[in-house]
Amino acid sequence: MRTAILGAALLLVGFAAIATGILPAADALAIGERVWPILLFVVAITVVTELAAEAGLFRLVAQQTARWGRGRAWLLWLLVLALAVVGTIFLSLDTTAVLLTPVVVILARHAGLSPLPFALTTVWMANTASLLLPVSNLTNLLAEHELAGVGPLQFAALTAVPALISVVVPALILFLVFRRDLLVRYRTEPAEAPDDRVLLIASGVVVALLIPSLVSGLEVWIPTVIAASVLGVFFLVRRRSVLRFGLLPWQLVLLASGLFLVVEAAHSLGLGMLLATVSGTGHDPLSLLRLAGVATLGANAIDNLPAYLALEPVAGDPVRLVALLIGVNVGSLITPWASLATLLWHERLKALDVEISWARYALLGLIAAPITVTLATLGLALSQG
Repeated sequence: MRTAILGAALLLVGFAAIATGILPAADALAIGERVWPILLFVVAITVVTELAAEAGLFRLVAQQTARWGRGRAWLLWLLVLALAVVGTIFLSLDTTAVLLTPVVVILARHAGLSPLPFALTTVWMANTASLLLPVSNLTNLLAEHELAGVGPLQFAALTAVPALISVVVPALILFLVFRRDLLVRYRTEPAEAPDDRVLLIASGVVVALLIPSLVSGLEVWIPTVIAASVLGVFFLVRRRSVLRFGLLPWQLVLLASGLFLVVEAAHSLGLGMLLATVSGTGHDPLSLLRLAGVATLGANAIDNLPAYLALEPVAGDPVRLVALLIGVNVGSLITPWASLATLLWHERLKALDVEISWARYALLGLIAAPITVTLATLGLALSQG
């Protein structure tokens, strides 16, 4: 509800900026034309993943993961890490935060393990693994618009080295912090039978076909809307009660829309000139670190979406744009509002009665974010030098 109130307030500020002429109507329409496919993708991918979860697809994955762990907590953790990375890369960070979090918490509890290392792994990977493909993060989809003619595979080639570093470094930090919880053994619970095998199979097939289509070069909203429609028909026939308004991430869309308008209005008031001075220019390692550092501070101060939009005009070219993405994606580990995915993750934890203080979260983030952003940016500089 707080997300909805904040989103409504930001929209009112944006509309006031349009009404007073601070934000020209033509600029507002231009940002609307740019972001509607991204917001449609968010809505459709959320529907797909929520319906797949209702069908038991993710529970089945969790049960199989527990068996593959062979009673070793560290191996189970590595499998959860892999799930979080793959889910983030192909289905977006918000999907990982919303749907994988309850899966790993339940998985850890059934195995008699502390859920905290698994929950933190989920949210950290949701943010830091979201660098490789355009679909992995809303900021990447915005950046893809600036990289005219660059498809998903070319985008991945540009981000591959920093993306790898952004997964490995936080994972090592997490293992070192929680090694006592992970160097133990566990027992697996018997597998639960699916409630509806038809829905389970349909969800598995739809998700399996959707993943490659997201890197096919099509605009990502097209296959995602088709996938959501197909699954919607299956549920309409077999479990109509699941199809409700609450499936739609309307609060997230409301907040994102308000953020887009407010940041565009701020640019009309001269924000761009200030940020250009602070962020500097150039492609040498220090210049790229300067831009990534400013982006990290911006993401943790106001959220990564407005931070990206504010800094996008000063990036200027593909290499600096990736440095900006490293800051706003990988650096979003310190404050709870640094990314929408983190807020969604925390809501799921509260519903599952898992406690983590924001002070501890921020302290761990203060260790991980600067190290990971620095190493990923240096990796970018070396790979593109």
